[in-house]
Amino acid sequence: MPSPQAAVDLSVILITRNESRNVLACLQSVAFADEWIVVDSGSSDDTREIAAAFGARVEQTAGWPGFGPQKNRALALARGRWVLSIDADERVSAELAAQIRAVVEKASAAPAGYELSRLSSFCGQWMRHGDWYPDRVLRLFRREAGRFSDDLVHEHVVVQGEVARLQGQLLHDTMPSLDDALAKMNRYTSGRAQDLAQAGRRGSVAGAFGHALWAFLRGYVFRRGFLDGSLGLVLALYVAEGTYYRYLKMWLLTRQPAVLTTE
Repeated sequence: MPSPQAAVDLSVILITRNESRNVLACLQSVAFADEWIVVDSGSSDDTREIAAAFGARVEQTAGWPGFGPQKNRALALARGRWVLSIDADERVSAELAAQIRAVVEKASAAPAGYELSRLSSFCGQWMRHGDWYPDRVLRLFRREAGRFSDDLVHEHVVVQGEVARLQGQLLHDTMPSLDDALAKMNRYTSGRAQDLAQAGRRGSVAGAFGHALWAFLRGYVFRRGFLDGSLGLVLALYVAEGTYYRYLKMWLLTRQPAVLTTE
């Protein structure tokens, strides 16, 4: 970690909870940064110790405010001119790392933020078609120009200024098993349903079914998810099911506004 007086060009920020399986490989893929900020929300494994041994600044927070607010906590600790936001199950490829370094080292004016192309795995297979690819995510931005939305899940970076795109891939090693995928679906659909309901959205059973049907056709047919083989079909069904439960939970919240957990 740099001294308080050292210039910080690039800060990497990530939030964690029980990510001992992933966090070291994640940090190693961004070893070229000047500082690494890890904000942990109560890990019971050795995530914090692994990150600290790597050289990251590790902060533990009480409670869980949602993904957007938690990432803004990490952003508030960053000192770099540029910030790269990354999740523990993501890796920066060598090609992408070279492009990020070139942006940070550029002396002339540059866009306020950059989108990265994320390549995700599903049950052990990289998915190169359908809804998951190309997955454009804005993750590199000038610190003073960006912040995260306050969404409980599916948060995104909001920047003031021009946004460009880098080549190279952000590798997303997610959902190694179907059990992992189903558990994540339940958490994320609950959080997204709360976001939608709080924004004044209303739903219906018919609407949930319609959105799910469209999600399947969009991913499997129109975006050619069938080219990913059998798992392409499984993923299209998974996305459709998640869409159905997201809108169904939103409808239920408007009828009986009990809190749906996102943890």
